[in-house]
Amino acid sequence: MRDRTTEYAKLVASGIRLAGEAELLACKRHLEDLKRKDFRYKFDVEEAERHIEIANTLTILEGDTPEQLRTRGFQNFILGNLFGWRKKRSKELRYREAYIQMGRQNGKSFLAGSVANDKASFSGYKFGRIFCAATKQDQANVVWDEIEKFILADTDLAELYKITKHNRIITSLITGTYIKAIGRDTKSADGFRSILAIIDEYHAHPTNQMYKLMQKGQTRVDSALVLAITTAGFNLNSPCKDQYDFAKKVLQGAIQKDSLFVYIAEMDKEDDIWDYKNWAKANPLNLWLDDITVDMEMVKRYAEMAIEAKEKGGEDLLDFLTKSLNTWVEYAAGQYLDIAKWKLCACDLTLTNMVGRECYLGIDLSQGGDLTSIGLVFPLDDQKIYIYSHSFMPELRLMEHEKTDKAPYRIWVNQGLLTLTSGMFGLKTDYKYIISHLKELIEKYDLKIIGVGYDSHNASAFLSDLDFLGVDLTEVVQSAKSLNDCSVDFQQSVDALQVMYDKRNVLLTWSAVNAKITKNSFGEIKVDKLSMEKRIDPIYAIIDAWKIMFLNKDDSRPDPNKDYDDWAAMMATRKEAKS
Repeated sequence: MRDRTTEYAKLVASGIRLAGEAELLACKRHLEDLKRKDFRYKFDVEEAERHIEIANTLTILEGDTPEQLRTRGFQNFILGNLFGWRKKRSKELRYREAYIQMGRQNGKSFLAGSVANDKASFSGYKFGRIFCAATKQDQANVVWDEIEKFILADTDLAELYKITKHNRIITSLITGTYIKAIGRDTKSADGFRSILAIIDEYHAHPTNQMYKLMQKGQTRVDSALVLAITTAGFNLNSPCKDQYDFAKKVLQGAIQKDSLFVYIAEMDKEDDIWDYKNWAKANPLNLWLDDITVDMEMVKRYAEMAIEAKEKGGEDLLDFLTKSLNTWVEYAAGQYLDIAKWKLCACDLTLTNMVGRECYLGIDLSQGGDLTSIGLVFPLDDQKIYIYSHSFMPELRLMEHEKTDKAPYRIWVNQGLLTLTSGMFGLKTDYKYIISHLKELIEKYDLKIIGVGYDSHNASAFLSDLDFLGVDLTEVVQSAKSLNDCSVDFQQSVDALQVMYDKRNVLLTWSAVNAKITKNSFGEIKVDKLSMEKRIDPIYAIIDAWKIMFLNKDDSRPDPNKDYDDWAAMMATRKEAKS
């Protein structure tokens, strides 16, 4: 019997099919799993082929005339893996999660629709539920519409379903399983068990609420699947980016999760983004005539987009890289920190490891009820520098900021990264909570604060409360002239991987991603935020502390008085020599 799943994996592994490293690793994973004698799963070729054939019975309605579907190699690989791998001595499927990422318009929604049709009528599960989930109803409808088009294009298939469009429900008359599109209203799915949950365009989800809700509902359902299908996104703080990073580690063998299927079609980091051959790696459908031949006519269309993006730069270039080339752009023009380097600075150290150490304190006070943050900077003995941050927000402003900032503040409260203040009627940050937090840290960890840098904005009434620290309080002028040297030094320290921070401090990372550079007319820089809602207060606080450390450690700077004395002595020597 033909095995199209393994055929494609071998084609990629042999190098005949041009592919990026992520796709190559996915194919090698399949081939290596086939050889594992002690593996708890087996690959059922007959089942894989049956489900690939089900997909090939579908008709594509879009266009001038209906067209019989013919799956490509990468689609066979995905479908074959999802339906072919199962537990030994059981019909239960191996994969309970799938992460699929590829460039725009490469048939992602079509692929998800094919899986939904298969699960609804041909899995044998009675009265199940399938959800097409997204952040907006319109996006959730995209996959649902694909399924509807499959049904309407085939009279035989149409006899198997009942479609009620007003409430977006398709019901299989064979199994009683229904397919429903849901947007932000998670209540319609809460408490229901699904056999399939399709998370479409996962990059657009601000939180993982929908994903986790779907996953939780499948806990007691055998052979259930959460299928996240997406392109790369712009938000490096998104749950999709986290899942992408996790999925890459699974492919690389750094993490073992046998129940997660991963297929990522992308270029490699070292690839020339202007070489059309590399574009094909991220577009497994769009730029291929078949499984080994690149479609040069489509390449010309992409080349036109590339020329325009390269010329215009900015958002046009970012959109081309992210959507057409399926790239998570981790360092955009104007961004303050290289986020790839920043994430390498994450570590397991906490304040417990800083007991008895000296540190510098930075304070960034908010205006009204926004985010307020403090930062601690610990110079270590090995030229490393550990940083800590904690933030505060009025409790009655939490819900407002969750909506405007699209940030999971409530989760950060539960993680101990953010303290809600109840004083000042719960509308303005009560600075007493900051004092209390600082006193607690100093006592608990025996910290020795040797310098404080603060932004004078909103600080006048607060400074007297810091007398208990017994150290000098230094105003940090928030101008590019004042902040340039320390901002550059912090940036370079991150690039050199000298900075260390608790990997669990996702609020600090969120602010690091949001930080961008602004320059004055002299080319001096300071840190600013991407927009009003993209807050960078924890990074501000760190830089205020870094400024004081930078000034204190720079004892090697030339003494202006000594420089003058040296110059005067040199001139006197020259004068004597001439005379």
